[in-house]
Amino acid sequence: MKKAGILNRRLAGALAELGHGDAVLVCDAGLPVPAGPHVVDLAFRAGTPSFADVLEGLLAELVIESATAAHEVREANPAAARLLEGCLPDLTLVPHDELKALSAGARLIVRTGEARPYANVLLRCGVFF
Repeated sequence: MKKAGILNRRLAGALAELGHGDAVLVCDAGLPVPAGPHVVDLAFRAGTPSFADVLEGLLAELVIESATAAHEVREANPAAARLLEGCLPDLTLVPHDELKALSAGARLIVRTGEARPYANVLLRCGVFF
């Protein structure tokens, strides 16, 4: 058994399959999940696990070269905006509908239990060397 890091076997396995350029969408419980990408649904109850907990866990395990979120997050969910801008200094903001369209190209979608709006981010994987 692993003693640290991401313990969820489906999520840990899906992360191990990612390569340079692959996209991972971390989303709240309400975002429509497109058909196609592999989905690991972590939602348990409204708010659990939180977007912040899942994002922080993923950022500890992945090399990220870019990130995209909806610009609506700044007004509708300032706490999520501060988190994203603090963790991802090169964050690009696009209209929410554009983010939803981009999510169809994700290799992996990680659904959280987050119940606050616009707590979504598309992460593009980089390389460690």
